Amino acid sequence: MATFRKGRRKRNVREVPEEAHRINQKIRAPQVRVISDTGEQLGVLDTRKAVSIAEERELDLVEVSPNTDPPVCKLMDYGKFKYKAQKKEAEAKKKRSETSVKELRIRYRTDVGDLETKLKKARDFLEEGDKVKFSMRFRGREIVYLDLGLEKFEEIIEDLKDVAEVDERSPARGRQIYIVLAPLKAGTKKKVAQDSAEG
Repeated sequence: MATFRKGRRKRNVREVPEEAHRINQKIRAPQVRVISDTGEQLGVLDTRKAVSIAEERELDLVEVSPNTDPPVCKLMDYGKFKYKAQKKEAEAKKKRSETSVKELRIRYRTDVGDLETKLKKARDFLEEGDKVKFSMRFRGREIVYLDLGLEKFEEIIEDLKDVAEVDERSPARGRQIYIVLAPLKAGTKKKVAQDSAEG
C-alpha cells in the first residue's frame, strides 16, 4: 500500500524547467559587472545593490556572461527577452521546415521541348528556395540505357549550375536513379556568375 502511494506521489511531481540564465537573487557571485538596459556600463557592483537597481527600474538583473570574473549582468525585462528568443527560434524552425523537395520525373529519352519545360519548373522551384529531385525509372530492357539517363542528369546539372548544386545523388545502378539539387547560397551564386562572365 505504501509503495503505491509513493509511486503516485512521484508521478505528481512536476519538473520545473531550468532557466537558461541566472536572474536576480539566483545570481551566486558576490559582485557583478553591470550593463544597463540602454547599454551603459554601470561598473562592478555588489550583487544585492545591482538587484536593488533592477527592482527600482522594474527590470531583472540577468547574468549574461557567467564565466567572466566578475560575471557580467545586464538589466532587462527577462520575460520580454525570453519571449523574443522563443519567437526567433520558432521562426527559424518554421523556415527550416518550409524547405520542401519538389519531384520532377523524366525519362532517358525525354525530348528537348519537354526537358526545357521541366528545367524551367525546376528553376522556379529553386529560386523559391525549394530543393528539386529529378527521378528516372527504367522499365524492363530499358536498363541498358542507364548511361543515357546519367548523361541526361549531367546535362541538367550543367544547365542549372547558376542556381543549383548537387545535394544528393543515387548510386548509378538499379531501375530508379535520381539527383537532388539544392539552391545555391548567395555567395556561391555570385561566384558562379563571375566565373561565367570571365569564361
